[in-house]
Amino acid sequence: MTEFHFELVSPEKLLFSGEVESVVAPGADGQFTVLKDHAPVMTTLRPGIVLINTANTTERLFVRGGFADVGAGGFTILAEQVISVSEVDVAKLDSDIKDAREDVADAKTDEARIAANDKLAQLQELRTVVG
Repeated sequence: MTEFHFELVSPEKLLFSGEVESVVAPGADGQFTVLKDHAPVMTTLRPGIVLINTANTTERLFVRGGFADVGAGGFTILAEQVISVSEVDVAKLDSDIKDAREDVADAKTDEARIAANDKLAQLQELRTVVG
């Protein structure tokens, strides 16, 4: 399979930079796969899994939103937050979900309730992915 350049960047650091065979990303309108010579596209990302397929490995990373840009130079994801699925502490994640549910119940304003619901939804999405 033909390779192309891919970069995954978060505000903290460059998480991946290299040649890949394909990348699956959680676009705002659904998952999409990028292969070499993909048509140019720019989209927002929803929380979900990015699958990075190289000649030897497949890496699974959870992203919490961001932007994806496919162009002549390759594919770049600018993610709000990235978590390696293999490094997730399930017990801590379950505790965070419990705390987030309490935050939703304790919210005093609509704005606080919306923010708490968003956080809870993102944590639940990650929990679904890690099983």
